[in-house]
Amino acid sequence: MQEINLNSWEEFEERVQELTNENVKKRHLSKLLYRGQGDSTWGLNTTLERHGKMKLTLEEYHRLISVVKPQIESFTRNNWNILSYPDDFNIWIEENNSYIPHAFSSSPEFQDTLRYMVYLRHYGFPSPLLDWTLSPYIAAYFAFRNAIFRKKDVSIYAFLESRSEIGLKSGSSKEPYIFRFGPYIKTDRRHFVQQSQYTICLMHDTSWRYEPHDSAFANRDTNQNLLWKFNISYTEALKVLRLLEYYNINALSLFGSQESLMETMTLWEIHLK
Repeated sequence: MQEINLNSWEEFEERVQELTNENVKKRHLSKLLYRGQGDSTWGLNTTLERHGKMKLTLEEYHRLISVVKPQIESFTRNNWNILSYPDDFNIWIEENNSYIPHAFSSSPEFQDTLRYMVYLRHYGFPSPLLDWTLSPYIAAYFAFRNAIFRKKDVSIYAFLESRSEIGLKSGSSKEPYIFRFGPYIKTDRRHFVQQSQYTICLMHDTSWRYEPHDSAFANRDTNQNLLWKFNISYTEALKVLRLLEYYNINALSLFGSQESLMETMTLWEIHLK
């Protein structure tokens, strides 16, 4: 990972343009993904890891989301035809063992489960998915969203899965492996308005388990899993949020809830006027 301290928002835009130009020039199939975080001291941790659940097996996490499914369906009036636990899920693991993690997006039997996992991630249930966006400006919103109040320097990450012209990656199942999927997932509208994509980090020892992303980024292969971390001062927050308003990037446009309406009105009337 390259960690770069910047003096201004304009420097970030210049760096993004440089990365984009290089990606186009060298015809990398992988697209640059971005992630904003409101504190530059935070690592790239999933919400599942933040809740203290480290290195859960795929079976353990599937049991967890299966247990809460009836309550979530009752309150949201949504229905997901996910693999039943433990029978159908264990059969899926056995049949796709040599294709994991690619089976997350390629296996027809897993698609409803994947849609459910993405929905849970967008609404706050602890998830092994790390969410990214194709837009550096949307990532900037998530980075600077609370910077006015927290007064902490922020970070925006840029991630390139592979430098290969055909998107190839190498790796062993016995080592942490990062897999990207999206954007073509039928799920909640937030997935689309936020231009979301996702990564998981997996490893196989006695069984398949979720691993911290940092363990895979520690691999020094310069042709895959490239990561840049741009640190920007919180003092740039008002300038950036005002610019993002010009692009109609705010809480209301990204979340579409009553709470996000109030957040956006507060930003307009109190901080940006």
